[in-house]
Amino acid sequence: MSNPYLEGLLAPVTEEVTAHDVPVTGRVPSELNGRYLRVGPNPLGLEDPESYHLFTGDGMVHGVRLRDGRAEWYRNRWVRSRRVAAKLGEEWPAGPVFDDFDFAPNTNVIGHGGRTFALMEAGSRPYELSRDLGTLGPCDFGGTLKGGYTAHAKKDPATGELHAVGYYFGWEHLEYTVLSASGLVTRSLEIPVEDGPMVHDLALTQKYVIVYDLPVTFSMDMAMSGAALPYAWNDAHPARIGLLPRTGDATDVRWIDIEPCWVFHTMNAYDDGDRIVLDLVKFPSFLRDGRLEGNPPPVLDRWTIDPAAGTVARQTLDDRPQEFPRVDERLTSLPHRYGYTVASQAVGDDLGGEALLKYDYRTGRGDTRLFPAGSAVGEAVFVPAAPGSGEDDGYLMTLAYDAERGATDLVVVSAQDFTGDPVAVVHLPVRVPPGFHGNWLPDDG
Repeated sequence: MSNPYLEGLLAPVTEEVTAHDVPVTGRVPSELNGRYLRVGPNPLGLEDPESYHLFTGDGMVHGVRLRDGRAEWYRNRWVRSRRVAAKLGEEWPAGPVFDDFDFAPNTNVIGHGGRTFALMEAGSRPYELSRDLGTLGPCDFGGTLKGGYTAHAKKDPATGELHAVGYYFGWEHLEYTVLSASGLVTRSLEIPVEDGPMVHDLALTQKYVIVYDLPVTFSMDMAMSGAALPYAWNDAHPARIGLLPRTGDATDVRWIDIEPCWVFHTMNAYDDGDRIVLDLVKFPSFLRDGRLEGNPPPVLDRWTIDPAAGTVARQTLDDRPQEFPRVDERLTSLPHRYGYTVASQAVGDDLGGEALLKYDYRTGRGDTRLFPAGSAVGEAVFVPAAPGSGEDDGYLMTLAYDAERGATDLVVVSAQDFTGDPVAVVHLPVRVPPGFHGNWLPDDG
């Protein structure tokens, strides 16, 4: 039996490549000096391909270095976990793993405090990378991280702190942490939960940390049967969101029940007087019987939370299938006007789409930037033109497969000319399999 997550565009690449002076169509804006990094699953040496799960593939980071109007290099590198290093015949760059749970992170790659980290969740610790994507080893932030970490941390633009919610199947709680701008955990709270829920993301406002406790939970039956990812939709687990005051402790969390659904990704959240506005992508359900296939399509929602009344008013703003929401992250926890997602007829069953969507929350207008069928376009990362530029004054970066070349492009689009010709297209020398998340790491960041 074949595995669809090991075929076609999702098939793993088998070589690490370094290419210099990568060709460009158009002009790389001179103000873009830094690295675009994107990570995804790229399994190495599978012993049982039929049982492979997309979420558990060894992480490979792809990077493009832009400077002075040029694409200086492209690199792709596996994150050297203990297993990956052994498969490659290399010495593992040892470091502090949690509960002997070592994994090559495949979900996100970020910059923080001048350092680069590949991230995963469910007990996995970050792996630190060098500027040229070499693996430095697992990290516990100088011994201040008690357990694993998360794939999605939210940076407070005012303080530079990272807020995170981690989970682990062996815990009866979630772990909320605050990581200082210098890279040390300065705050840690244990928030009690039942059933071992999967918590992929969180939301942040100026007043609250918003915690998702939704009906995808750890399954002991699946674990005993050898499932690679023993998490599944659980009809018996109530759906709720928790409001943790930024200055409160675990006993101050206000839980509000909601209709069952699943949320992978928050777009943004902010306080609106005594209420909270929460923009996100919602699945009606996910991972039924642990299956990635056959999920109902995700849609763009706005939730308005009334903490005093204990209610959540949910409104679907765009019912086209879409995922990977992003905003200008300088506005994390603050009111935003624009948001970006990836649209596909099959989002949720695969990792790539055929369009980028731009939503204007002030006017309600939605713009669509189409790509050729099979482009497997990834999430759009907003990069401001300058530190003090306006919300829409900047660029969107995404990876898209070029079927004619049989390789992938880094596409740079003007946010203000969303449907116009790209500002620059960097022609990578290889195919980049569709992956999860990426970010722009500026040289001065």
